[in-house]
Amino acid sequence: MKLLYTLFFIFNTFFFSVQCFAADLDAGEQIFAANCSACHAGGNNAIMPEKTLKEDVLENNGMNSIEAITTQVKNGKNAMPAFGGRLADEDIDNVANYVLSQAAKGW
Repeated sequence: MKLLYTLFFIFNTFFFSVQCFAADLDAGEQIFAANCSACHAGGNNAIMPEKTLKEDVLENNGMNSIEAITTQVKNGKNAMPAFGGRLADEDIDNVANYVLSQAAKGW
């Protein structure tokens, strides 16, 4: 019986913690539309056309992780402005997850 309670506890802890920290792709899409799509509509890049948000380009540029994308969004780089002071960390995380999700789907 003790084993059953232990397994139940582990399952619930893992299951509910994963749900709490799951990205909200719908919110990411809305934030992307409001803040990013002027330059990155359809995963493209209107300023630097060779640096799209397509999966292969993200991988080649080392931008194929949540951490890399959130760092770029927060701090900006080259012509891209920093959004760290304008968007909440949760919003930036949702946008990063949305970008990777769309890249995997081919936009």
